[in-house]
Amino acid sequence: MLSGDGEQPARSAAERAGIDHVRARATPADKAAFVARLQHAGARVAMVGDGLNDAPVLACADVSIAMGCAADVAQVEADAVLLSNSLHDLVQAVRVARATRRVARQNLGWALGYNLLAIPMALAGAVTPLAAAVGMSASSLLVVLNALRLARKPRA
Repeated sequence: MLSGDGEQPARSAAERAGIDHVRARATPADKAAFVARLQHAGARVAMVGDGLNDAPVLACADVSIAMGCAADVAQVEADAVLLSNSLHDLVQAVRVARATRRVARQNLGWALGYNLLAIPMALAGAVTPLAAAVGMSASSLLVVLNALRLARKPRA
């Protein structure tokens, strides 16, 4: 954790979040240099910030998230803004993003497979135009229903 706060508040926040490594009293330049070193070593860096002094490092991180209470400039520089101020919600947002990516890939795979099969069959006259229209509608419905799974509440 990189923080511009003093040692004790930074360690206390890190402990509550389950973070072992803490660097307190970091300036905006220190934070940006630290992220640049990680990126130079091949790491992909995600940065979460809420303060005015976090804006430069949010801008240079690979992925950046501003908390809901963040300064306006931090929110502008971030890739995403978490509407709450809870790191627990950030964990949930990552879970939802991963599930969304998985479902999008499934839908793209289904659509590609269906079209690779159905279009040549339709061009060859192996299916009637009505059957092709019904098949395309069914394919679209399957994609929508698959995506709707994301709206379900996750199990505890």
